[in-house]
Amino acid sequence: MILNLFRRTPRDETIAALYGAIVAQARAPAFYRLYGIGDTANGRLEMIILHTILVLFRLEKEGGTVRPLGQRLFDHFCSDMDANLREMGVGDMAVPRKMKGIAEGFYGRKRAYEAALAVPGLDQLAAALARNVHAGTAAEHLRAERLAAYVREAGHKLASIDGAALLRGQAEFPNPEAIPAPEPVDARVGTPMGAP
Repeated sequence: MILNLFRRTPRDETIAALYGAIVAQARAPAFYRLYGIGDTANGRLEMIILHTILVLFRLEKEGGTVRPLGQRLFDHFCSDMDANLREMGVGDMAVPRKMKGIAEGFYGRKRAYEAALAVPGLDQLAAALARNVHAGTAAEHLRAERLAAYVREAGHKLASIDGAALLRGQAEFPNPEAIPAPEPVDARVGTPMGAP
């Protein structure tokens, strides 16, 4: 009976597989090489949060036994963040405070991205990503716009996965290198960059 408490269930395996796919995609070198995202602990955290949110959006569109996976995925994310903080040497007394900040930041981003995705186009989504993932400066807007295009494509890719595949822990994302970089604003209006 006691041993059953430590036995992994099929749902545990599903969540581990989904989260594994999220982390693997978040670590794709292209994000840090082409999208202007800092290859730092904070930059990688932002990308894990972003991809976790994208999978949550997909799970929330399902009913039955799939939808409840969303809460378990978030709980798994929190457990991973807790473990990472402790590995980084954060003391036991400080971990709960930092975890509260991470959870609040997660849900703040989820609300912002959900609202931005409901608006056609890339502008609002790029602005939300620029505030959170990038530096939030005007110079970063083009990079955020490329990430916004990736996020929309990722939403389409995840939407193509059926509920049965999600229950098996399958999550697929687009290749970030395949998302074209947007043209500079001056190029869009036919004015050479740097022209008076």
